[in-house]
Amino acid sequence: MAAFVKSINAKIRANPMLNYVCSTHFWGPVSNFGIPIAAVMDTQKSPELISGKMTGALVVYSATFMRYALAVQPKNYLLFLCHFVNEGAQLTQGYRYLQYHKMGGREETLKQQAESGVKSAVGKVESEVGKAVEKAKDAVGK
Repeated sequence: MAAFVKSINAKIRANPMLNYVCSTHFWGPVSNFGIPIAAVMDTQKSPELISGKMTGALVVYSATFMRYALAVQPKNYLLFLCHFVNEGAQLTQGYRYLQYHKMGGREETLKQQAESGVKSAVGKVESEVGKAVEKAKDAVGK
């Protein structure tokens, strides 16, 4: 059995493409791609949910490992791409955090919510008044 596994391993390692796909240079970045995918998906959520400290930590983490991916031999371009995407997403999240919490975004959002609430209330009142007028017309017409 050991000889069979050894011969399969030798055949895999002889083919450069299969050797790469069976290495940590491939599977490490592939499994790590969950972080940037989640970060990109989070850019569609409310900026109220963003943690400034965590975003800052992830910016430093991604920048560090982008450098690491190019410093190892052989260079790991897949790992670099993973952290490059994450760096962009985290910088976007950082901007959204700063804009919402430090540059007046929260106040603007609250103002818009208040205006839409007032418009909604006015619309409901107009609707109820219209129904009352129709009932009054029907009562007077009888």
